[in-house]
Amino acid sequence: MSKSNAQPLWIYRPGLDMIVGCGAWSAPLLLVAYLSASSKTLTWSVAFYVLALFFNYPHYMATVYRAYHRSEDFNKYRIFTVHTTLLVLATAVVSHFWFRALPFIFTIYLTWSPWHYSGQNYGILMMFARRAGARPANAVRHAMYAAFLLSYGILFLNFHTGPSTDPLFVSLNIPGVISSQLQIAFALAFLGCSAYALSSLIGQTGWRGIVPSLTLFSTQFVWFLLPTVLSLGERFRVPQSRYSTGVLAVMHSAQYLWITSYYAGREARAEGRQNWRPFAYFAVLIAGGIALFIPGPWIVSHVFHFDFTRSFLIFTALVNIHHFILDGAIWKLRDGRIASLLLNSKEQLADAASGARSSLASAFRWTIGPAPAARTLRITAAVALLGWGTVDQVRYYLALHDDNLPDLQRAAALNAYDSTLEMRLARKELDAGKPEAAEVAWKRAIQANPVDPAPRNAFLQFLTSEKRFDEAYALTRTSMERTPRDAQLLTNHGILAMQLGHTEEAVQSWQKAVATDPSLADAQLYLAAELDRQGKPSEAAPHYGAFLEIVSHHGAEMRPPPPKLIGVALKLADCQNRAGHPEQALRSFDLARRIAAQTGEGKLESFATIGEATVHAHSGRTEEALRFYQRALQLDATMDDRHNEAVDWYNYALFLRDAGFPPRLSYASLLKSQQLMKVAADSEEAKALAKTLEEFEKPLGSEAARIRQNPGPIQKQALTLSRPSIKVQVNN
Repeated sequence: MSKSNAQPLWIYRPGLDMIVGCGAWSAPLLLVAYLSASSKTLTWSVAFYVLALFFNYPHYMATVYRAYHRSEDFNKYRIFTVHTTLLVLATAVVSHFWFRALPFIFTIYLTWSPWHYSGQNYGILMMFARRAGARPANAVRHAMYAAFLLSYGILFLNFHTGPSTDPLFVSLNIPGVISSQLQIAFALAFLGCSAYALSSLIGQTGWRGIVPSLTLFSTQFVWFLLPTVLSLGERFRVPQSRYSTGVLAVMHSAQYLWITSYYAGREARAEGRQNWRPFAYFAVLIAGGIALFIPGPWIVSHVFHFDFTRSFLIFTALVNIHHFILDGAIWKLRDGRIASLLLNSKEQLADAASGARSSLASAFRWTIGPAPAARTLRITAAVALLGWGTVDQVRYYLALHDDNLPDLQRAAALNAYDSTLEMRLARKELDAGKPEAAEVAWKRAIQANPVDPAPRNAFLQFLTSEKRFDEAYALTRTSMERTPRDAQLLTNHGILAMQLGHTEEAVQSWQKAVATDPSLADAQLYLAAELDRQGKPSEAAPHYGAFLEIVSHHGAEMRPPPPKLIGVALKLADCQNRAGHPEQALRSFDLARRIAAQTGEGKLESFATIGEATVHAHSGRTEEALRFYQRALQLDATMDDRHNEAVDWYNYALFLRDAGFPPRLSYASLLKSQQLMKVAADSEEAKALAKTLEEFEKPLGSEAARIRQNPGPIQKQALTLSRPSIKVQVNN
């Protein structure tokens, strides 16, 4: 390539173009952000919020400026500048009243953001290639576009694989196996398309001319493919929000401002305005960017007492979506005017300029004109917006200081209708020994965002800890009027209703909770326990079973402690047995016994084993019952629980009697029970045991005295006997 042809390659100068425009700073900035963010979370949060004021917000305004400041462009893209804008505004209004809309809107925003970034990278890559002299054929352009589309597709699959852990993101829940196979296929196709397209461009421009385009291609890889590859290797999912916030968004915004400022300057000079000032242009973008994002949430929260954080998220998502739509419509290199200004096609520039000179709307011309009133209006609006932006920055900075009560109070004084802030303030007020102030903060948080369960649950926890159950009960009743299908709220209401003696209301509330969300384990357990207490085993058993099924799918760290699991399995077995389902009861007792054996809960293992023995005995399976009774007694002997061991020997004695075994075995077992049981002689339990012993002594006669003198051998025989051997002894 000749020197004359190489000169028009750069937009501003090589260093700036490569670093900002082509993203050469991506790898080091992403690495610094990754290494620093975890250790300095507060610092980075504040830093990115400040950077948003000077990069993110202005880059949105740059698109608005581009679409609206010339009547020719305004009318050309009227479907986007008018109709789409009205639709977005209507959506903003509706989403403030329809609370379930936010996750869907935010999902669209988070999913679209990477494609928007990719489209910008692709457009600038092709711009540099054409400025370097390349004239790519349709096949080459399509291959390069496909490579960018495939890189986004891989990230899209990463986003939507499996269930979402973010309440603001609605995942498509693509199965992991399918997602992995598709990502591999996309990656192979990406390699093929990019190799073909890049080799063709290099053949036309040479290595030196293609350096900016190659840098942009590597930027696309670092921004999207590399994190996805790392996430596959380290088995973690890439957070969707990282592609719309943080350093990546700042780099994208800086890149956008870099190219739009160049375009705006060339456009102004093409129209004959040689006094175009980049700093004035940038000031307009800053003020306009603030106007897009900050006044809306502040006005909505103060006038309508709507949650500031939620409103800010709505405005953020919708401004971004509007930006994506508008940007995709107005920035196309196939547009003759854009090509003439970005590709430096001087033969088209004069025509483009002549069309522009007569196209400015008179209203906008007056606004940006030299009239004193217009100048005063511009300065006043800019100062007001900058002041507003400064207040917003200060409030954000103060609100992040979770450990500083005065700062949180100052932030709340600036805007008290922020549920997230009020939650922090309530916790800090409570820690400071000011429960009354904490209550006020919780109530403001609930008022600002009545569908958010977090402030309500925190306030409920406080009220119940103070034993103010009537107030907590009233709070849940009021909350259910707003969110009648909140399963956790229904569960909590049931607990409070039971605490206050409203049993039927509690049962109804828990039934609604499990009907709304069958996966809510606590509601299943509460309902089962109450139905069990009411003597309804057939109704209680399915809910005990549902609880065990739900927690079986939880990770080990989320499961209840083993004693609780075993206890529920034992209650399930008992209900099944009482409901006339002995086979189901045996399976549940077996489950309880196996869990107890695996976790070293010997006492509970003994309970489960006795339960199995009892069911077998009632079903006439004497040999199986005998084996389980003996196993339980052997377990009892290894534990220091004499009373439980005494009860098991007593039950074993009754079983031996009822099963037709020799009376001496039952009598010796009762003596063992009496030996182990440490109760007062005049207690009801001791009297009952003594009476039973008397009943067993009568058929034995004088043999009872001999057994009483030396019961050990017969007790040992009782622990080792089996059904066939007893039959032989009886016949003899």
